[in-house]
Amino acid sequence: MFKKDNFIYGCILGMLAPIVGLLLLKYYKFGMLSFKEVLQFIYYQPGHGLMTAGLSVALMMNALFFTIYVNGKKDQTGKGLFVSTVVYGVVILLIKYLS
Repeated sequence: MFKKDNFIYGCILGMLAPIVGLLLLKYYKFGMLSFKEVLQFIYYQPGHGLMTAGLSVALMMNALFFTIYVNGKKDQTGKGLFVSTVVYGVVILLIKYLS
């Protein structure tokens, strides 16, 4: 898994890693609620403070993978992870300020 050096692989990994981060946050913080209920709670909370915090924590998974791949000299995969992280960041900002 950590030996591939491919931009597309990095993009796919970068799109899936925050979902894993959200699942970890869900089970740690909201164990008794379903995933759908957690997403509704986060989205409808006034000010979207918890959503921004939760998605930011989820992006830490990308930071972890980015560090692993860049330190392992897998720069193409690191670029894909970086692009995915930027896309997630822009989406988070758009959700926060346009809704």
